[in-house]
Amino acid sequence: MRQVMVRYKVKPERVEENEALVRAVYDELEEAEADGIRYATFRLDDGVSFVHVALHSDDGDSPLPQLGAFRRFLAGITDRCDEPPAVSHLHAIGAYRL
Repeated sequence: MRQVMVRYKVKPERVEENEALVRAVYDELEEAEADGIRYATFRLDDGVSFVHVALHSDDGDSPLPQLGAFRRFLAGITDRCDEPPAVSHLHAIGAYRL
């Protein structure tokens, strides 16, 4: 299982826009009934930091890049951010129902 976390900070005036773009990704994932991925997005207490966690099978690529909504989300990410996305590959030590 591949496990990736992405963290970034958006400009305060772009938080609602970012959330709408993220929700569109989830809408498209649901519509496509995408298999082989577990995906979650969180907004942190500061109100401007976001964390995305994606887990997908080793035997295939993540379905996210194929989604139009995900491409739209990525298209303006640099302009929306005060701190650009930082990608970390996660190495699980333990997990419960994840």
